[in-house]
Amino acid sequence: MPHQYPGLSTVTYWTIGISSAIVLFASVLVHELSHSYIAKKNGLPIARITLFFFGGVSEMSEEPQDAGLEVRMAAAGPLMSFLIAGVLGGFWYIAKLVGLPIVLTATVGYGALINAVLGAFNLLPAFPLDGGRVFRGSLWKHSRNLVAATRTATRVSEAFSLLMMLGGFVAIILGDFVDGIWIVVLGWFIKSGAETSLRQTLLGETLTGVRVGDIMTRGVLTVSPEITVQQLVSDYFLVHPHEGYPVMKDGQLLGLVTLQSARAIPKEQRATERVAQAMVPYERAPVVQSDASALDALKRMARDRTEMMLVTEGGRLLGVVSRGDLMKTIQTRQELELHPVWQPATPVAEAKAQYCVQCGARLQPGTQICPYCQAKQSEANSS
Repeated sequence: MPHQYPGLSTVTYWTIGISSAIVLFASVLVHELSHSYIAKKNGLPIARITLFFFGGVSEMSEEPQDAGLEVRMAAAGPLMSFLIAGVLGGFWYIAKLVGLPIVLTATVGYGALINAVLGAFNLLPAFPLDGGRVFRGSLWKHSRNLVAATRTATRVSEAFSLLMMLGGFVAIILGDFVDGIWIVVLGWFIKSGAETSLRQTLLGETLTGVRVGDIMTRGVLTVSPEITVQQLVSDYFLVHPHEGYPVMKDGQLLGLVTLQSARAIPKEQRATERVAQAMVPYERAPVVQSDASALDALKRMARDRTEMMLVTEGGRLLGVVSRGDLMKTIQTRQELELHPVWQPATPVAEAKAQYCVQCGARLQPGTQICPYCQAKQSEANSS
């Protein structure tokens, strides 16, 4: 501002700076709200909007399942930034014509400039910037392959980010230290974001169509609420490789006791404290239905910071599913290059359940060969 508007007082410069920061904050918020509006209008829930050092992120609870929708969502942000830039640019021109106070003129002028830069930067074809998402959506629409489109967009983004970081290092060597560091950090941010988005896409595709009932552990060990925490540690946690155990009494599911909840009991009290005091009651325990999506279960575990969930049906325990079960499924399916398991058109409630005769996995009705253990199914089981 001193270069653009010389000769002003320190207080005036600080006033312009604070006002411009508020305008920038509001502009980024409106930019993200435009993404959220398109998402919610098309049925995609938005968990929250997070504003941070490099801009903002609209956190969707699920990814768009249509290439055209992703393009529209991604393009909404830059278009809104350009619209704000045009409106503020018009105000700046009028303010100069009528001679409004320099604080107002400088603030709206900066707002117009920064929104134009924000819109242009986000249109760069670097995933996961808006332009990168438009690029991926276009590839996805053409190839109808989300993973392939994401891989291509990620490679382009990595190349772009490496060029940015190289340019930043050159700027540092030439003496422009501040701008050079800024460009390097932006390049690293783009590279990291692209790689993270690729991993999330691969994860989502790997677990598409896989239900909790397909991978849960059946016939699990249960513990009595009457035993001490010390017995739980010595007879269960030190003997069996499980992160937790359902707590049951007289056939009734009471809750879940985990390694973390046992650890929360002071060591000197474990010989007297009962599992009933250490467990998480059923009303507050992480519970999931057997026909729930495995991907949703993984997201819930990450959100709630839990390692295990009880799989129930009508309050009856069917099994447990752990983060380890989910990660093993992901690794196995990726190594075997298995395609997504699409849900049958028949509602789960109306379809007769079929389980593998060897590994116990839940299968689609009529399956002859288990896709998990390759065991041949009997005619009675597959009918």
